Amino acid sequence: MKVEIYSDVVCPWCYVGKARFERALSAFPQAEGVEVVYRPFQLDPAAPTAPRPHREVLAAKFGPQAVAMDERIVGLGAAEGLVFDFDAALENNTLLAHRLLRLALDEYGPQTQVRLKGRLMADHFSAGKDVGDPAQLTEAAAAAGLDRDRVTAFLAGDELREEVLAELEDAQRLGITAVPTYVFEGKWAVQGGQETSTFLAVLEQIAKETAAADPAKGAATSAAPDADGCADGACEVH
Repeated sequence: MKVEIYSDVVCPWCYVGKARFERALSAFPQAEGVEVVYRPFQLDPAAPTAPRPHREVLAAKFGPQAVAMDERIVGLGAAEGLVFDFDAALENNTLLAHRLLRLALDEYGPQTQVRLKGRLMADHFSAGKDVGDPAQLTEAAAAAGLDRDRVTAFLAGDELREEVLAELEDAQRLGITAVPTYVFEGKWAVQGGQETSTFLAVLEQIAKETAAADPAKGAATSAAPDADGCADGACEVH
């Protein structure tokens, strides 16, 4: 089974969803046969390539409700063993990070890409690091097992830029407007950072559907965001 996860490294629900999905996968008897691949998505494609304090960026977009949004995520994250330090978090354009994730996938494989994804999210949400800074991205990549010299040279150029931009366009064509979105076997879509039990049920159902070789049936669920842009399990593109 192949699971393609569309997400952004600065999406809080993507971080929560990652933890929940991985917990579900660990309880899934056929986990060894599941390939997880991360696909790029940008919540704010027009974001400048310079770090900005998270609190300021969110307040400018959502006003007074921004604080409550953050507080909710902090609580949900704690329940999953995740630390969200929004006072220290920095926002930046994530295209460079997505290029690095594509490099990890192409040259090291899905497992290394998943490991790097987790590292970048932890850096952003917990450590106050800049996921748009080449030096800090290089440190994250090296910690995830990528060759430091290769990453340094890669980030200094434009390699894989067009490929990642094409993937971002593909997400638009697929109708993905909020993340995380999980696409199973290219047929079934689940949106939002669902509960672990929901993810496990979806994995089990799709395994049955795949075994039955009946593409007319699928398991799909959705948790669409409200107007505040980042609620009920998903974050919308700005």
